[in-house]
Amino acid sequence: MNSFWERVGFAFRCFVSILLHAEIPPDIAQKLLKPAGAVQSTANHATPAPAARAKEAELDSAETYDRAVQMLTLLQRDGRLVDFLAENISAYPDAQLGAAVRQIHETCRQALEQYVKLEPIFNSEEDQPVTVEAGFDAAAIKLIGNLTGTPPVRGLLRHKGWRVKQVKLPPLALGAGRTVVAPAEVEVG
Repeated sequence: MNSFWERVGFAFRCFVSILLHAEIPPDIAQKLLKPAGAVQSTANHATPAPAARAKEAELDSAETYDRAVQMLTLLQRDGRLVDFLAENISAYPDAQLGAAVRQIHETCRQALEQYVKLEPIFNSEEDQPVTVEAGFDAAAIKLIGNLTGTPPVRGLLRHKGWRVKQVKLPPLALGAGRTVVAPAEVEVG
């Protein structure tokens, strides 16, 4: 079995990869999966065979899907974001759009701040020089422009980037309706 610290490293990498890409890093999955039908027993605990792990992965994938729908639901409920994005706004004058966008921006920003804490990847001001060191995380930093040489490289920061620092979503509803972003409203009478 892997050492405690190796498992902690795997857990952290899996967490970040699932959060950002909705998948377990392939090298970790390959290393941890046992051959078909294998069940490892330690004391009174059994490690599930690959078929059981696949079922767990399906449940995790469903949970990830449900959480994505939940975030969209919160942005719709609090800021009417889906209504705004689904509407054809080309016929509205700019002045009317400006007022609507200001309201939607404010309520969606508040919802995002309530449920997801973000932090910039770079704390520097945009359009200022920064250095990207060797071994940088390509998922966190995208190099653009004239890409010659190897890091460390200097360039101008065009976008600070964002990373999730904390997620505080409310518990998911049980049963049906987890794919409903906004219920249809029917006035009777």
